[in-house]
This record gives sequence, structure tokens and C-alpha cells, in this order.
Amino acid sequence: MRPSPQEYIAYYDHYIKLVPETEVVEALQNNEKQIVEALQQIPIEKADYQYASGKWTIKQVLNHINDTERIFSYRALRFSRGDAQQVLGFDQDAYAAKAPLNSSIDLKFLISEFTAIRQSTLLQFMQLSDKEKAYKGHTAKGEVSVLALGYLVCGHATHHINVLKEKYLK
Repeated sequence: MRPSPQEYIAYYDHYIKLVPETEVVEALQNNEKQIVEALQQIPIEKADYQYASGKWTIKQVLNHINDTERIFSYRALRFSRGDAQQVLGFDQDAYAAKAPLNSSIDLKFLISEFTAIRQSTLLQFMQLSDKEKAYKGHTAKGEVSVLALGYLVCGHATHHINVLKEKYLK
């Protein structure tokens, strides 16, 4: 089942619409394959490329995908356990600026990190019942269900891969 618009705020609609699957575990699996295939096409020498001054590098974009999946999965864990307290937001630009992306952290490392995080997210969602997926919690932007968070993980990653293709890899 897909999340209904009543399960998330309108801000998230763009991301959720990027996910065609009707089942969250299948979406997470298919999305992982698509994201890894796209990332493996990026030449290693472009890892620190920015398409304009002040924009993130390709490594920063991938690190942002990883950070965000961790945060969304944490939120899904809390909400699926009945903890509906409001979770704090995060400043994606501050996270990107503080990420330790020195020369020893390359694209292959970040892709491996992505697959490890995704496997954790996948296992988390595989154990949830439909009842647990329907639980909601509060974020700084508004209320969201566990199921919608699973779709957000996929749609957010797809969104950023599309940006990489459009603006970084022409």
C-alpha cells in the first residue's frame, strides 16, 4: 500500500510521487538498485565537482542522501514504536558543511555506506506490520506516518540522483 496524502504534509508530495511502487519494501529494494547503478556511472574524478559556486559537491550530495536516510529511518523507528513526540529538524547545509569528506572518503566509500544504510532501512521496514506502518509522529514540518517515511527515503534519494544527472553530469 502507498501512503495516502493524509499521512504526510504537502511538502513531501514531490518526493513520494517519485516512487512508483505500491509496496514500501519493494520500493526500498528497487530504489537501492537504481541509486547504486546511477552512482556507479559517476566518474571518480568528478567526486568534488560543483556545477556552480556555493553548490554542494557530488560527494556532499551523496553524503546528504546518506544522512537524510539515517534521520528518516530513526524517525520511522520512533514512530513505529508509538513515540509520537515531535522530533527535531536538521539543517542540511550545516550537516553538509561539517561532514568529514576529506580525500580519504571517496565515492566508492560513500556508495558502500549508502548500501549499508539502505540494508538497515530495508530490514527495519520488513519487520513492521501494517499497523506499525500506519503510526504517525510529529516532525518540525508536520505529522507523517511511518509508511510515508519509507517512501520519503526512496523519493528523496531519487530526487537528488535526478539533480545529479541534470546539473552535474551533463
